[in-house]
Amino acid sequence: MKLRLHFVVDPMGWFCISMVLFVWLYNTLLIPKLVLLPHYDEGHIPGALVVCYYLASLFCVSALLRASTADPGRLAQDPKIPLGEREQWELCNKCNMMRPKRSHHCSRCGHCVRRMDHHCPWINNCVGEDNHWLFLQLCFYTQVLSLYTLVLDFCQYYYFQPLVTVDQELFTVRHELALLRVSCFMGLIMFGGMSGLFYSQITGILADTTTIEKMSHSSDGIGARRSWQQSLAEVFGTRWKVLWLLPFRSRRPLRLDYASNSHV
Repeated sequence: MKLRLHFVVDPMGWFCISMVLFVWLYNTLLIPKLVLLPHYDEGHIPGALVVCYYLASLFCVSALLRASTADPGRLAQDPKIPLGEREQWELCNKCNMMRPKRSHHCSRCGHCVRRMDHHCPWINNCVGEDNHWLFLQLCFYTQVLSLYTLVLDFCQYYYFQPLVTVDQELFTVRHELALLRVSCFMGLIMFGGMSGLFYSQITGILADTTTIEKMSHSSDGIGARRSWQQSLAEVFGTRWKVLWLLPFRSRRPLRLDYASNSHV
């Protein structure tokens, strides 16, 4: 599958994703400089903690950038409808294009998206069939990074040994308490918000229902009963569970060997 970049021209969306990037950049630069690296230099913590923090940060921002620029499943201007699926297509009353069932027209983006879940301003993109897996990774790694940050902020005052070689005249050292309080506040907001969002996304996937279908109380998206492995494998495009956590790959539609009335 070729990599197709997708950009939404929306000033509000640009502002929202800039705020998310600011939070990520703040913690990625501050926590290692203020907590991890000084304690590692003095031998208080192992290097594995530093590496794990940077890996969590890398996976988080990678999932964010890919989810915000990946094509969510935008329908072509003149889609070719397979003969065996003509009954599964319908006419959009907004753009007058034929689309598969469970597709939705996004008024913010101005086009229809296959199996659209919702439009997320925090990634300035729709969440649809082709980038839903990246959005799930973003929610997961944001929780991991936020929780990791909160634990480090707590340990800085209640567990780690005092630093002896730090320069007390540094701006970050003189304002350490204020900086860590801001970090804790952002960590709590991000962890709480992403935990609720991740839970709602997982329950929707397991129930084979999108967020739009939940809000409209539609039962059209309910497919055949299947296991959680099958449901998640369909979203991530692979049965290999270890690949579900890797944002550095491409997704291919997975055709599972069971009957379902949903179009994926």
